[in-house]
Amino acid sequence: MQVRADQLATALTRGGLKTIYTIHGDEPLLAQEAADALRAAARAAGFSERQVFTVSGAHFDWSGVLGASQSMGLFADKKIIEIRIPSGKPGKDGSAALQAYCDQLSEDVLTIVHLPRLDRQQQQGAWFLALDRAGVTVRVDPVERNALPNWIAQRLAKQGQRVAAGEAGQQALAFFADRVEGNLLAAHQELQKLALLHPEGELSFEQIESAVLDVARFDVFQLGASVLAGHAARALRMLDGLKAEGEAAVLVHWTLAEDVRALKRTHDAMAGGKPLPMALREARVWGDKERAFEAVLPGIDAAALAALVEAASTCDGLVKGLRHPGWPDDAWEGLRRLMLMTLDLVAGARNAGRRGRAATAPLALQPTR
Repeated sequence: MQVRADQLATALTRGGLKTIYTIHGDEPLLAQEAADALRAAARAAGFSERQVFTVSGAHFDWSGVLGASQSMGLFADKKIIEIRIPSGKPGKDGSAALQAYCDQLSEDVLTIVHLPRLDRQQQQGAWFLALDRAGVTVRVDPVERNALPNWIAQRLAKQGQRVAAGEAGQQALAFFADRVEGNLLAAHQELQKLALLHPEGELSFEQIESAVLDVARFDVFQLGASVLAGHAARALRMLDGLKAEGEAAVLVHWTLAEDVRALKRTHDAMAGGKPLPMALREARVWGDKERAFEAVLPGIDAAALAALVEAASTCDGLVKGLRHPGWPDDAWEGLRRLMLMTLDLVAGARNAGRRGRAATAPLALQPTR
């Protein structure tokens, strides 16, 4: 049986404690909370001992895990066994051991298996399917940016706090979300800080602003998604965050340039008479990016796209230490210009049907910070 992390409490209440749980996902806070909930339920049910095994390397000895599941404590107490597999790859021996483990489960042993996020192929492995059939699989999904303000509001409510109603409250939640995006552990710490600093009740924007630090963490691939979606302010903030976190400029450029090249390939295929779905497939554009391309491509200006491809090539030299006339010497300023040019292209394509509005200065030509 599979449940989301936010469904675990309900599953425990309705179905009681099972013998084995598998937690997988890359959100440390939510995975930790799911494991804490299982341990608390186990302690309430009389499980007093605990053993933890961390699988490290290909030569891990699985016999200890198999033996622990069959041996009782000194006073025949029920016990918790936790198996941590940080790599998400138990290996051939581990796969066989986990399948054997699932065949010898005991009502006196609660097992919690900890895994990182698994791809579809890993979830089809015999060992994972055995774990899933034997008990409950808890899927830890990340909290997406658009859901983060509501997540924060729910957490505030649990500690008896809330933001103001209406637009003022939404602005406070958006500010909070901007400061902790991609870092739920830090968000949790900031929420705890607010609980310590202020009593239960309504929090003002000023109280949140003065308490919450800027601890956001960004993924370089999220940057490309924000650019294609036309979220200029968020993309600029993410670029600054990636620079501050020490991300490699070469990787940031590759992400931006790859999207530019994919736009060009798809646009050229459409110009050659291929329908949009076929052009996207041939360019290997899938998922959320496919939807973003569908919104942009019909209105793209061919000359602007060609100029953007040339800019991406120029920026490639900048991040490798080469200077170019008319471009900033700093690689990150060059990336900023390339990103803003892409945002201009995206905005122009999305607004292709509303050309009557007054023109504004292109973002890429605005003064650099």
